[in-house]
Amino acid sequence: MTRLHDSTRRGFASDNYAGVHPEVLTALAEANEGHQVAYGEDQYTERLGEVMRQEFGEHAEVYPVFNGTGANVLALTALMPRWGAVICSATAHIHTDEGGAPERVSGLKLLPVPTPDGKLTPELIAIEAFGWGDEHRAQPLVVSITQTTELGTLYTADEIRAIADYAHAHGMALHLDGARIWNAAAALGTSLRAFTADVGVDILSLGGTKNGLLGAEAIVVIDPSRAPGLTYLRKMSMQLASKMRFVSAQLLTLFEGGLGVRSAGHANAMAARLRTGLETMIARGEVPEGSLSFSQPTQANAVFAVLENDAADRIREKVRFYDWDRARGEVRWMCAFDTSADDIDAFLRIVHHELGR
Repeated sequence: MTRLHDSTRRGFASDNYAGVHPEVLTALAEANEGHQVAYGEDQYTERLGEVMRQEFGEHAEVYPVFNGTGANVLALTALMPRWGAVICSATAHIHTDEGGAPERVSGLKLLPVPTPDGKLTPELIAIEAFGWGDEHRAQPLVVSITQTTELGTLYTADEIRAIADYAHAHGMALHLDGARIWNAAAALGTSLRAFTADVGVDILSLGGTKNGLLGAEAIVVIDPSRAPGLTYLRKMSMQLASKMRFVSAQLLTLFEGGLGVRSAGHANAMAARLRTGLETMIARGEVPEGSLSFSQPTQANAVFAVLENDAADRIREKVRFYDWDRARGEVRWMCAFDTSADDIDAFLRIVHHELGR
């Protein structure tokens, strides 16, 4: 078909805006020839299971799905009975950006806790971790964290271990929403296992779409005893792919050859370049004093900045991005696997021009 968009155009709204990584397209083409058994009984899904056991432990199970919301909802549903509740950050994607799916689809209760940086701690979890045995209160049975968080911040392995220890000591399981898990691995310089299986995470949503895949995510069950019934839940929740080899082949590509860390590391580096450029602009007095500041550290591929709404709107006429909290002038600038140094430098020039008016 005829291309309908300007392929040179770049934005900073979301890493979801980026296309499919060329290596993933190649993998899809390789997987496309001939016939393979449907519904996950194919060689690519079998190989994915082997890789997941190598990465997350010998008992790990993997369930490829279509999207992150599906992965989160299914994982949380499998972890608890109907009377269960999930403690999460108030900025968690499951609370703010999934259309109420965890509660509407599964009937579970979310117990959000305000945090300054999107990160939970045992002390913050304790705010909602009570009421076991009280028939009037939804039972706190799961803690859910996001890595990297929705505010672009990063949990260390030790921080996750402390959360896991607290959750387990109180009879709760630990779920990790890994929509940007590869960015975390690249930033920490560790394997995925080092901040999941090795520190007590029970189940995780393994992101892929934000790192160059075409609608491919997965649930990884590190402790299968925690989440029985996923085989049936995936089907009844409309997340079972008939031609699963194409989902599994994409996920495999992130692991084999190091693509996942390479592409996420590049996105992180571009965000660092953007942050450094903006800080240099401020330090040199190239923009009016107080016209630009930052609300969160840049630890992965997101820059959270604060500026006047009028200035943000002028910049957005040239490069698309989202307001995060318009009441305080907070915006989010995201980098992706295909963001280039030229893209960053061009954006810096636009910001400089509009703030320097």
